[in-house]
Amino acid sequence: MDTAHASLTDPPPRAPRRPAAVVAAVLAVLAVLAVLGLLAFPHIERAYQIEIGDRDRATLDLATQVLRGAIGRTETLPGLLAERPILAQLLTDPENSGLVPFVNEQLRQTALSLGVSDVYLMDTTGLTIAASSYRTERSFVGRRFDYRPYFTDALASGRGRFHALGTTSNERGYFFAAPVLDGTEIVGVVAIKITLDAFEATWAESGATIIVQDMSNVIFLSDRADWHFRTMGPVPEVALEAIAATRQYPLSALRPLPVRRIPLRGTEYEIVTIEGDSGFETMVMQTGLIAASGWRVSILSPTAPARGQALGVMTIAGLAALFLSLVAATIWQRRIRLEERLVRQRSEQERLEAHVQERTRDLDAANAQLRQEIEDRIRAEAQLRKTQGDLVQAGKLAALGQMSAALSHEFNQPLAAVKAYAENAATFLDRDRVAEARENIGLISSMADRMATISKHLRNFARRPQDKTGPVPMRAVVSDAMDLMRPRLQAAGAQLAYAPPATEVWVTGGRVRLQQVIVNLIGNALDAMEDDPAPMVTLTLQVSGTRCLFEVADTGTGLADEALAQAFDPFFTTKPPGQGLGLGLSISYNIVRDFNGRLSAANRAGGGAVFTVELDLTDPPSDMAAE
Repeated sequence: MDTAHASLTDPPPRAPRRPAAVVAAVLAVLAVLAVLGLLAFPHIERAYQIEIGDRDRATLDLATQVLRGAIGRTETLPGLLAERPILAQLLTDPENSGLVPFVNEQLRQTALSLGVSDVYLMDTTGLTIAASSYRTERSFVGRRFDYRPYFTDALASGRGRFHALGTTSNERGYFFAAPVLDGTEIVGVVAIKITLDAFEATWAESGATIIVQDMSNVIFLSDRADWHFRTMGPVPEVALEAIAATRQYPLSALRPLPVRRIPLRGTEYEIVTIEGDSGFETMVMQTGLIAASGWRVSILSPTAPARGQALGVMTIAGLAALFLSLVAATIWQRRIRLEERLVRQRSEQERLEAHVQERTRDLDAANAQLRQEIEDRIRAEAQLRKTQGDLVQAGKLAALGQMSAALSHEFNQPLAAVKAYAENAATFLDRDRVAEARENIGLISSMADRMATISKHLRNFARRPQDKTGPVPMRAVVSDAMDLMRPRLQAAGAQLAYAPPATEVWVTGGRVRLQQVIVNLIGNALDAMEDDPAPMVTLTLQVSGTRCLFEVADTGTGLADEALAQAFDPFFTTKPPGQGLGLGLSISYNIVRDFNGRLSAANRAGGGAVFTVELDLTDPPSDMAAE
């Protein structure tokens, strides 16, 4: 009873932590994560902005190259046109009423054939005496362009170029000019104008905005019409005077575009914010140069997707943090409750232990049993974890086994060919037939190269590579496969029936992998005719519409309905155990499918099976087509 008295008078157990403390801890963690998220958001957004800039770099390069090409193609045309004698003849006799209509029509036909906007002829005073636009309401004939730099530069240096808004057509264009000579005397200038509106229409289809600025910071081209002739920087006073003197742009349209530019740290990009009628637009800007014309081509990509992606990342991270916090809080809460229960149980046990010690032997036994169950459960959990680890390891071993089986299957036939060529080479050497032995050794080297190629293909097979796909000569591929299988055909005593087409058949695919498919199909045909006393393999190569059909037929017993349904499933085989892995047709099926083709199986009416490979026809390579 002394023990009981001591238990009853012991101090109460320590009070466990309360749920309020758990909630406070969770809120503190979430607050810290929120602060970290706010600090990380600009960096995440910047990363996506850089990604947008990198993605649109190709578009900028393409736009720059297209503009540079259009200008380069056109700048030599005025010099070629100026060599026409009829132009100098008209300039020396401008009042020739019979010659003027002829020259006008000739210039119109030239503009149509060259795909340019206008071609026109001016005398040394800048007066237009003939033009391709003579039929239109806005004809250049009779108009004077001596104020344009392309005219004065052509007279002074032999070549002129200028971009401006046309004063007659009211169309933006690029002008090229060259002098017309009568002997050694300059008697006039011929000019060509091209319009660039088609480029803007193409740019409008992209998700970004493309602008072209000249050296005066004036936007000359853009897929946004409201930005035409706006400025993205200060226009020097000298440039304004030159614009007014040459009538390059309407001065009233030269209004600054409200823009703020901030470099994107660590890159060549800029973040520009432009104020428009609908509010502010923030974009990533990068610029390329066209030195010949003094143009700066810029692409402006909206940053809204970057902000949306960054917000999405932050949202996902926040939800994940909230979920983990709730899980941790739940576990913590359950642990607190468990501790409370254990404390209460301990307290009650200590209080009652002294009173019922003699009468609680059964309870002690029950407690011992409970402890045993807990230990059993701990052991069971340990065993479960070990079993899970064993399953993971078994999965890894299965993957390794599949890879090894594929390698063994792919190398089996080339190794057999190498052995056959080696035996032939030894025989030829015994017979002092060195040339033929050397040829067999060369074939062995080719087979080694082929096995290296197959190894590379098997290594990349899981990635399903597409970079090696191109025009492949199907007749040559079939011929190579037949050479590879010839030793096995001879060993099996099989006849091979094949009538190649008269001309080469070009298909889309990969040469080595298509050869492997054909080798697999011929090998399967030989396996199917193992018990046939007179085996025959029939190959057919033909064209049907836009597809090439290649068939491999045998004279075996054919395929059962179940085998037809599962013929291309991995590890399915009708061979006896130890004689096949069931991977050849599966790998061949996936190879053909990679080339947008189809591999199918069927039974022949006269007995045996036929496998059909369908592939897309294509044109031969450009170098062969030229030949």
